Amino acid sequence: QVRLVESGGGLVQPGGSLRLSCTAYGSISGINVMGWYRQVPGNQRELVAEIISGGSTNYAGSVKGRFTISKDNANNTVYLQMNNLKPEDTAVYYCRYRTMFDWGKRLDGSWGQGTQVTVAS
Repeated sequence: QVRLVESGGGLVQPGGSLRLSCTAYGSISGINVMGWYRQVPGNQRELVAEIISGGSTNYAGSVKGRFTISKDNANNTVYLQMNNLKPEDTAVYYCRYRTMFDWGKRLDGSWGQGTQVTVAS
């Protein structure tokens, strides 16, 4: 079992920045995929960014150039630096952990509890 603890959400003005953190606890695989997803009411949860232990990253087109995902493998922590935030970035942001087996088989993995990000003036 893997437990994910997220932090860093909040209210920010358009153009501002926030950094989200997510630490994984429990039986952590040495090679894994961690990422951030977001969801607004009435919509499906969507990928924001993900990172594989070796450093490969994948971003949603809407956040490329504004968001940066990074990972501290020693502490099983993934970060999402969000710059130039826009009102349409407002959502609940969820951290996700998957082993490479989960990723390859498209299994669910583990999810965090979510943290609210609100971008408004």
